[in-house]
Amino acid sequence: MHAPDPYGTPPYGEPGPWAPAPPVQHPATAPASATAPASATAPASATAPASATAPASATASAPTSDVRPTPPAHGTAVPATAPQPTPAAPQAAAASYAEAPAPVAAAPVPDVAQSAATPFPDSSPPPGASYAYPSQPGPPPFGDPARTVPPPYAGGAQAAQPSHGAGGQHPPGAYADPAQSPQAAPHSSRGPWQNYDPWAGSGSLQQNGAPVDDVARRRRRRGRTLLVGALLIAVVAGGVGGVVGAYLERNGGVGAIELPQTSDGVTGRAPDSVAGIAASALPSVVTLHVSGESAQGTGTGFVLDERGHILTNNHVVDPAGADGDISVTFSGGETAKATIVGRDTGYDLAVVRVSGVSGLKPLPLGNSEEVRVGDPVVAIGAPFDLANTVTSGIISAKERPITAGGESGNVSDVSYVDALQTDAPINPGNSGGPLLDGKARVIGINSAIRSAGSGSESDGGQAGSIGLGFAIPINQGKRVAEELINTGKATHPVIGVTLDMDYSGDGARIGDGGDGGGSGVTSGGPADRAGMRSGDVITEVDGQRVHSGDELIVKVRAHRPGDRLELTLLRDGRERTVTLTLGSSGGD
Repeated sequence: MHAPDPYGTPPYGEPGPWAPAPPVQHPATAPASATAPASATAPASATAPASATAPASATASAPTSDVRPTPPAHGTAVPATAPQPTPAAPQAAAASYAEAPAPVAAAPVPDVAQSAATPFPDSSPPPGASYAYPSQPGPPPFGDPARTVPPPYAGGAQAAQPSHGAGGQHPPGAYADPAQSPQAAPHSSRGPWQNYDPWAGSGSLQQNGAPVDDVARRRRRRGRTLLVGALLIAVVAGGVGGVVGAYLERNGGVGAIELPQTSDGVTGRAPDSVAGIAASALPSVVTLHVSGESAQGTGTGFVLDERGHILTNNHVVDPAGADGDISVTFSGGETAKATIVGRDTGYDLAVVRVSGVSGLKPLPLGNSEEVRVGDPVVAIGAPFDLANTVTSGIISAKERPITAGGESGNVSDVSYVDALQTDAPINPGNSGGPLLDGKARVIGINSAIRSAGSGSESDGGQAGSIGLGFAIPINQGKRVAEELINTGKATHPVIGVTLDMDYSGDGARIGDGGDGGGSGVTSGGPADRAGMRSGDVITEVDGQRVHSGDELIVKVRAHRPGDRLELTLLRDGRERTVTLTLGSSGGD
């Protein structure tokens, strides 16, 4: 066995042919004083036995030109780099180690402690000793096929060496025992291992193998670091600023909250504005609360004169009956009891009177004949008992024939109104309230609405406004109110005919006079005097088309008794025109 390897050659701490090639090293050039003479050789006793050499025939046949240098094993002294004399003649021992026969099994293994490198005869260059000559090229790069296996070591399993000369001595320069390191010969200022530098193109390396940063690289890294830092600072600053800004915007600052407020210092309003109209009319508008034996209701009215007369709708006071209770509440909150002066179901109007109240302000009455479609209007009332409610709109249409009442089946309860249509919101409780023009004058009495469906029990079975409100023209209301105040009842204009309300054709047809088979024309009445007969179909009143009996009644009641009317009618397919003077009938 080999003696312990002081250089710790892997893998087992001993040199040998199985050891892998040592890593490339970076030896520094040793000074000349530290080198051994080139002639230093190992003692003869360290040579291999003669029986381990190759036959002469195998040695002689190897051409000397194929000999390739083999790098020394790790820990082997490098031959001197001084120039050597050129050998006189090539010897057979210069044959390649690769062509030597296999080791002889019976060859004795010399003791490692006593073994030494066998010198080459005739000063021939040893295999692998070419590193000692600076004139020769350095070791080939890794992976070069020209590289050969390292030479055998003394003390290990020896390969057969070729015989040299008659004496069979080994060539000089054989490797010595690692334990006995011969002195290296002086060599040139540039060592042989420095001929090839595998790290020459990689720059300087740190101890951990990473490349050492140069100035430009450090500057680039510093620039990137500063850029990333600036971006992080910007992101953090933006987030903090956003949070702070949101907090300040939501809370109005960090101190006490004080909301901004502006004022122009003007408290008055133009008289023709909605606010001006409301301010002028509200003191004259009242809210009525009516209760009777079986019903109760709420409505609106307005003051007609200083004596306490108030105009409202008949259906507002109807629940009171003959002995019910009517309470009037003024815009300032004062209340007073009221009594019925007169009422008329055909016009759906009534007049009540309060007593013991002073300082009443009557509303001025306008002229409904002068109203035009599109004129602005203001409605005031107490919808759903919300007193002093003001809404506004325009006149949507005029002379809109509507009927109201008659739910009980009594024809006498039906009201026929040639109404003003408005889109000012009117709701249950607005009934009886005033419809005012732009000068705060009454042009109508709010009486009815058209709703999309029936109301619910929560609001008394009445639905709300959809922008279709209807008001009795004040010209008709004024006449009826005057009659009610003066006589307690109102008169209705008539033409003296009985209409066939079941007629489905276009126009209003005069009936046959009832079950008795008599004439439908009242004897001695306006129609009889104008020559009208049963079966005649009235199609126009004063040039305005009528399509049903209800429309004819509405058109007639829009006039006063004694007014003259021009009627167009059809008889036996022929059209004719008649003129008559309206009569009068007593109201209910």
